[in-house]
Amino acid sequence: MSTPTPTTALARRWALDVNMGTVETPDWVRVPGITEFNPAAEPNIEDSSSYDSEGWAENTKTGQSWELGVTINRKINDSVKVYHPTHEKFRAAAFAFGSASEVQVRYMDRNGLPEAYQGTALVTWAPSGGEYTALDQVEMTLTGTGPLVSITNPLA
Repeated sequence: MSTPTPTTALARRWALDVNMGTVETPDWVRVPGITEFNPAAEPNIEDSSSYDSEGWAENTKTGQSWELGVTINRKINDSVKVYHPTHEKFRAAAFAFGSASEVQVRYMDRNGLPEAYQGTALVTWAPSGGEYTALDQVEMTLTGTGPLVSITNPLA
């Protein structure tokens, strides 16, 4: 039996879903038109060195934050003059306050590999603009509010 040759994962392996339902009854819908996806989960590290460490630095993780940078090609249904409902969910949340400003998202490896995460985020919505030949793109920053938890990949 031969050993399979490893291949390099591609950036486009990520899929993003947004909950169009409620926390109690989720309705996960895929977000179409993603052209760029940048996940980040940065720890907060504090220096916890003391005389006891004999000159060696010691550090302690005291917190964690997460964020998704997402660029989308804005999708429309021009026969009924509406934008894609997932895109509208993000846009509406970006201009809302309180619980209406939060969206539940999950992202996962679309090839079924084990990496998959879920959390609640606040939305920053920034249309890109551009020349007359440009597509209507929006740059979104989804800033985590609360934990980003590992989940079983629903595509596995």
